[in-house]
Formats: sequence, structure tokens, C-alpha cells
Amino acid sequence: MADVAIETVDLAKRYGRIQALAGLSMRVERGSIFGFLGPNGAGKTTAVKLLLGLARPSAGEAVVLGAPISDERAHREARARVGYLPELFRYPGWLTAREVLAAHCALARVERDRWDGEIREVLTTVGLSERAGDRVQGFSKGMQQRLGLAVALLAAPELVVLDEPTSALDPVGRRDVREIVRALRARGTTVFLNSHLLSEVEQVCDRVAVVDQGAVIAMGTLAELLRTDSVRVRATGLTAEARASLAREGFALEGDGERLVAPGVSGDRIPLLVEALVRVGGRMYAVEPVQETLEQRFLALLKEH
Repeated sequence: MADVAIETVDLAKRYGRIQALAGLSMRVERGSIFGFLGPNGAGKTTAVKLLLGLARPSAGEAVVLGAPISDERAHREARARVGYLPELFRYPGWLTAREVLAAHCALARVERDRWDGEIREVLTTVGLSERAGDRVQGFSKGMQQRLGLAVALLAAPELVVLDEPTSALDPVGRRDVREIVRALRARGTTVFLNSHLLSEVEQVCDRVAVVDQGAVIAMGTLAELLRTDSVRVRATGLTAEARASLAREGFALEGDGERLVAPGVSGDRIPLLVEALVRVGGRMYAVEPVQETLEQRFLALLKEH
């Protein structure tokens, strides 16, 4: 278990007649960036609440940083090593950014002589150093999101749980968050990322879990989950008769003009496609695999489920 930051086994939560989480089982390795994906109502927020001790499970077990959530004392001690950015939060507008962070240093029981250094470091990390003395009420939504991220990074947590960390940010802000997340991984911090921005997840995550109706329906690396089952072709000289001949051989081409797509072709079939194209009179200029996006795979998994 030393190499595991989070592990859940048949974790479940019921609110009356509503089954919010049903048999969630997953494993998050230490030092990795793990994407937790699913549609609204899939149970993602419920799972986070259980992992952080904000709700009690109805069944099953989870272990966070080596501490079972059923062991209240051990889990409380483990939570002191977890940073958390909730999706919805609000800080008192009359406080400055530095005062917000100082309050959270106190809550996290950071030694008093370390406060200034901790606050300077996280403000620099999220790009708010020049606004440290400004009141929160004057911050844009994106700046408040950066401040929330700074709070989550105080005291160098071993595990950081980020719930929609880029939802209020512009493209520059999203790029900055990606760099912060990668830097956390580089220093050995585990990042548990819950986001509906699948393009962001695709750029930073080592592994992802797709959740629907309270259970994991797919989990693995992006290479394992994303299919490469078609190729993009640039070719000339393909008459209607030539394309019909290719279709009879199992190489139906989609598109018009020179730029075409051959669905269902990958691996060992690519040389066969090239050979067939040349045989029917085509002139080849380029051929490249087409990998589906995380969004395409996500939607396909939900439809299959």
C-alpha cells in the first residue's frame, strides 16, 4: 500500500432511496495525476466527500494515504496531509489574500514561524504575489480560483484534490494550472483531478477513471483507453470506380477531394491500405493514424453503459 495514495473497494453511499454511489472501486498511485470523470449526477462529488471525511459511506471501504476512512483517528491524521480545492467556495471579501492564507495556515496547524514563507511560496506559485495585500472582494472570479488553489497547496500536501480547478479561468489561467499540476507531480505529490474540461484532463493526467451511475465503467492510462482505429490519407487519382473497388476490399474511404479518412484501419492493415490505394491507381502523399479524443471516448463509454 506504500505506493497507493487512494484505494476504494465497493464504496457506496445512499441518501434515503437515492443511491448516490454504488460499488466504486479504483486505485490511485502515489505521485500520479489521476482524472476522475463522469456526467453530472454520476457520484463524483459524493466520492470526494467520502474520501475527505465530509460524509460517511453506507458500505464499502476506502484508504487515503494509508489510512482507512473507517478508522476515524487515522483518517483524521491523514487528512492533515491533503490539500483540497472545492468546486464552490467563498472567502470573506474584507480579508486580503494574505489574511485568507494566514487563516488557513492556522487551521492546518502550520508552525507560526513558517507562515510567511508558506504564504509567499503559494502566492508565487499561483501568480498572485502582487495582489497579496488586496482584498478578496476586488478579485475577479479567476483570481479567486487562483487563491483557492493557493489554499490547497499550503504546507506541501502529499495529496491534492482539485474539483474543477480551471472552470473560472481563461486560456492563460488554464495553462498556468496545468503547469502547476505538472510541477506537483514532479515533486512527488499525488493530484486527484475532477474536471468536466476533458481537453484539460487529456493534457495532464497519467490515468483516468470514468464514472457513471456511481460506479467505474472504465479506468486506465489514456493510451489504454483511447482507440486508434482509423487513418487519415492524402491521395489523388482515386476515381469513383477506384473507391468502390477499395470499399469491396474493406477500405471504405470517407470524405471528398485529396484528404480522406479510412475508418477501421490500424496497425498491420495500414500497409495493406497503402498497397490497395496504389493498385487502383491512387498516388499517395501522406498517411497518419487518427486517435480519438478523450471526449469522443468518454461519450462512447457513456452510450455503451
